[in-house]
Amino acid sequence: MAKEDYVKAYKLGKKDYLARMLRGEKPTLQVLDDIMPEKGSYSEEPLGLVQIPTEQLVGTKTVGRSNSFAGNFMPILDSGTEFAMKWSRLSTSHIEEGIRTPIEAYEYMNKFYVEEGNKRVSVMKFFGVVSIPGNVTRIIPKRTEEKQNKIYYEFLHFYRLAPINYIWFSQEGSFKKLQEAVGKQPEEVWAEDDILTFSSIYTRFSSEYQAKGGGKLRITTGDAFLSFITLYGYGSLNEKTTNELKELVAKSWEEFVLLQEEQGIDLKMKPNKEKKKPLLSILHPLGTTKLKVAFIYEKTPGTSAWTYAHELGRLHLEQAFSEEVDTISYENGTLENIDALIEDAISFGCNLIFTTTPSFVQASVKAAIANPEVRILNCSLNVSHRYIRTYYSRMHEAKFLMGAIAGAMAENNRLCYIADYPIYGTIANINAFALGAKMINPRTEVYLEWSTKKDVDIEEKVKEIGASCVSGKDMMIPEEASRFFGLYHMSYGHTRNLAMPLWHWGKFYEQLIRTIMDGKWKYDDNSSTGKAISYWWGMAENVVDVVCSQYLPIGTKRLVELLKKTISSGEFNPFSGVLYSQDGIVQPDPEKSLSPEEIMTMDWLVDNIIGTIPKKEELKEQAKPVLKQQGVMKKEG
Repeated sequence: MAKEDYVKAYKLGKKDYLARMLRGEKPTLQVLDDIMPEKGSYSEEPLGLVQIPTEQLVGTKTVGRSNSFAGNFMPILDSGTEFAMKWSRLSTSHIEEGIRTPIEAYEYMNKFYVEEGNKRVSVMKFFGVVSIPGNVTRIIPKRTEEKQNKIYYEFLHFYRLAPINYIWFSQEGSFKKLQEAVGKQPEEVWAEDDILTFSSIYTRFSSEYQAKGGGKLRITTGDAFLSFITLYGYGSLNEKTTNELKELVAKSWEEFVLLQEEQGIDLKMKPNKEKKKPLLSILHPLGTTKLKVAFIYEKTPGTSAWTYAHELGRLHLEQAFSEEVDTISYENGTLENIDALIEDAISFGCNLIFTTTPSFVQASVKAAIANPEVRILNCSLNVSHRYIRTYYSRMHEAKFLMGAIAGAMAENNRLCYIADYPIYGTIANINAFALGAKMINPRTEVYLEWSTKKDVDIEEKVKEIGASCVSGKDMMIPEEASRFFGLYHMSYGHTRNLAMPLWHWGKFYEQLIRTIMDGKWKYDDNSSTGKAISYWWGMAENVVDVVCSQYLPIGTKRLVELLKKTISSGEFNPFSGVLYSQDGIVQPDPEKSLSPEEIMTMDWLVDNIIGTIPKKEELKEQAKPVLKQQGVMKKEG
């Protein structure tokens, strides 16, 4: 029997050997000594007895036995050799009593290399053993700026909290996200029961993921697992039956496929103008005469400028399509009730749903997976999901104009910008404002304050700064009788509103609905790329604008109109030419402009801004759900 097993193992080895040869890879075992860092550029740490995941045993410490095995640890020496006899005896021993003697191994970059016990590893891999006990010495390279090195150091930090070595990620920051996703504080050590529970959940997911074909994707199982628990919640997976888990993995597959994309978002910068046959009938399979559209808000139009702007958009939609569209709105959405609100909208017959805040994105994706016949869009930026579409506006274009106005009207060269959340889009808005001010008045300084910071009195801060012009909330809140919105001028105790940036969501919703009615919706989706779709329309599409007040001088109004035309026509980009951050040159080429992706993901501030991007711990509790979805944190040097 043992000899037959060796022959089988030998065939597997030869097959793997040839396959690697054809791919131009080394056909035998990797050798740690060949890839070790130079002496003096690493340290060693004994880990003691460790359960080594079999799939992470990839090679030997020294070259001695490497040529006896194919790259998959299966033997490639003839069955008549002494090596084959020893392998067969180990096979018999494993079957009869199990191999218990630990191997000796080195761990480098979370891969394991055998120093003693190569044949034991080969036998146990042949029999499908999941993990092998081994006395392990860890090789720790010096820190570098290389991506894999950074991920490894994140792993080392995680390992000290939870000695788990069988999960790995391809992206920076993932171990930190995993710690958060399982409900742990950043520095919280895992209890033994926590580790056992995690092992069970991860193993169950991994089994279904691999059975579905996960091994063919260019991501790690850990990448897929993190995406999955972020979407459905870590705790809920223990309650799923095997069939339920299998079904969820299958339904969520495009989310895993999307993780392969280096840039997973297909930005739509303008509406699709291609004419196609109307598809309204497809959207209404039950033969209804009207499109039913739901809007789900986090707050109420009376208490939130953001919600008020979207509510105006909904009312615009009803006027534009009085005969074709019915709308319904839901207010006071929370992370606790959002699932129920979306389900209610679907039960009401809504076949198009807009969730108007980034914190609702996960609930939107879950609902879209469960209800593929319903179109769901979430108002967020730089969020990558295949089952929903996202939308936002290029508000930085309007903010540039606001900055230009402020630069022209600031007598003391001091401006104040009040921001809310440090999220994608907001940083671009702040920088565009500062650049607009600098273009008109190179001496202007923009003092940046955050309304969501803990223990900060914004009104007092504004007084301390002594700015003559302040950029506050984008628009007036109906239930607040206040003039502190838009861009306002403060002088001798008097406040005058100079201009207001306009989020014209009605124009966005109208144009998007028309793409559906004209049959253009599906043509935005390029199935060959598998990318997520995100609409990012701006001034040219009439989605953003600037409204000037009567207090603005005629010359300044003419300047605003001129800048508006050049931005709308594409002749001018606010982020063009040489750009300086607080830390130095960001864009050195006077002929270049930042790409849309670079604008969206800014984590730096323009050099005439006085202030910083706050850290998570500096912000109020209310900011955390939004930051979790699309927060921008300043990278540490």
